[in-house]
Amino acid sequence: MILLYKVYAFIFGAMVGSFLNVLILRLPKGEKFFVDRSRCPKCGFQLKWYHNIPIISYILLRGKCARCKSRISLQYPVIELLTAVISLLLFGNEISLHTITSYLFFFTIACCLLVHFVIDIRHQILPDSINIYLGVIFFIHAIFFFPIQHWLLGGIIGFAIPYLITFVFYKLRGVVGLGGGDIKLFGVLGIYLGPLGIIHNMLFACVFGSVLMLPLLIFKIIKRDQAIAFGPFIILVAVIQIFLPNIFKMMLGVVLF
Repeated sequence: MILLYKVYAFIFGAMVGSFLNVLILRLPKGEKFFVDRSRCPKCGFQLKWYHNIPIISYILLRGKCARCKSRISLQYPVIELLTAVISLLLFGNEISLHTITSYLFFFTIACCLLVHFVIDIRHQILPDSINIYLGVIFFIHAIFFFPIQHWLLGGIIGFAIPYLITFVFYKLRGVVGLGGGDIKLFGVLGIYLGPLGIIHNMLFACVFGSVLMLPLLIFKIIKRDQAIAFGPFIILVAVIQIFLPNIFKMMLGVVLF
């Protein structure tokens, strides 16, 4: 029976992944994502329901629009498959109220972080709507499972430290260091991670960013004054902290000792 539920979790994840693709496409443009039906971005052809079957439709259509035959971005099946795999991995081996609510909580967080990750890479923005949604989910969870000093201090530190650093940097250099979305994301994550956890996130995100950016600067793949999305590094560290806490403890132990 659990195998059947696993199959359901995979299918459910793929369906959610299809919706995440809509969010990734429309949120940066400020377009509606609940009312308007999916259309081909090239010719405007309104897709039929059988053109929207996650993963399968892309294969059957051979990665091309049913009308104009223009190429469909590989992002669509990749996001659908990735979300399906995430759903499968997060779904427990037991069925109970606790396991289902835990699965829904962590799957929701994973989906939000995935949308943030892709949008920030493509557009260098972290939509307020996703940050607000994450904040509400984390807050509801926190008031039941964490003491008030954990989520309150975590949220305040997560927002205040990046904001103050950005403010001072702007006053001294006249350049904005972190975007508003990054600052808000730190604050939101602080609700769940707590004061120490969000400080760790800031430190490791900076380290990861430096390690990746340095060779790109050396080989002149990017310019020194080129704006780089910082959100993916915040998200990468947060994913390890939230979903792979034992691995993060090992990383922290290596850094400290």
